[in-house]
Amino acid sequence: MHQNHPLKHPILITSITTFLLLSFFNMCSHSTEKTEKIGQDQFQKQAFDFDGEIIFHSNFDGDNEIYKLSKNGVVKLTDNNWDDEYPVWSPDKSKIAFTADPEGHYNIYTMNPIGTRITQITTAKSDDKDPSWFADGRHIAYSQEKRKTLLFKVDTQSKISERILADYNKTHAIPHVSPSHQLITFTGKRLMGWDVAIYSSITNTVQFLEERGKSCRARFSRDGKKLAYVSSSADGKGDIWLMNPDGTNKTRLTERDETYDYFPSWSPDGHYIAFNSSTQHDHNGDWQLYIIEIETKKTILIFDSPGNDVFPDWL
Repeated sequence: MHQNHPLKHPILITSITTFLLLSFFNMCSHSTEKTEKIGQDQFQKQAFDFDGEIIFHSNFDGDNEIYKLSKNGVVKLTDNNWDDEYPVWSPDKSKIAFTADPEGHYNIYTMNPIGTRITQITTAKSDDKDPSWFADGRHIAYSQEKRKTLLFKVDTQSKISERILADYNKTHAIPHVSPSHQLITFTGKRLMGWDVAIYSSITNTVQFLEERGKSCRARFSRDGKKLAYVSSSADGKGDIWLMNPDGTNKTRLTERDETYDYFPSWSPDGHYIAFNSSTQHDHNGDWQLYIIEIETKKTILIFDSPGNDVFPDWL
């Protein structure tokens, strides 16, 4: 991870175990048996028919590593004995930012799209997580966890960090920066629960977009006109919802009352959203990677390993 932390070369997984499920009931049941082993050739025909590349992290090899998924297969980008998590593409797709804990606490790192040139960006003794690139491709917003969690911004060249909302001292985390730089959405602590909020750098104001303490993890669409986010208001678990950045026009996208649907990420063309789904809301659940077509609400399982395949970013 540092210069003195040797990394193995990225590994192309030419044959990986995935699972297609026999029926909708079986897909959502906790006691589901995985019935069909899929090789690389079948992957391309059945599960990889989409444009772009999705990066995500998974623990199916024992600890969290970062992988890249496309219609050509799966590439393992990191391979070490610590956790590499929360990967996100830079706007020009020349770098990936992520978090890792080789020294026992998380910091922000970057690497190129094939898993080389890994560079440490933050050096705090706290946990720095949830990176999100600014549109300039130079700055990264992130959450820093100390006595309370706050948002920071780091310059990837100078490595200098600063608070984003210097006058806002309530616990807040999980930033996502709009393509215009002018808006940042985040998840803010309420009296009961958490809710999606938005910060305007023009007016220097914070506005909560939900009021029930049941929403989190909003992501801007590529054009900045929509937010995808998670809300448990409908089923008590979690669904993917859409809304405008001003909080209007809220629409439930996934309608799967038997599952927890989390971690949305927009497709490059804005017609689909990748997300994770599990019947258990904890790290022991079998989190799978799905995509949903926004217009039809058709949901497709695209990746399922024996571990938790989570936090996709699609570009």
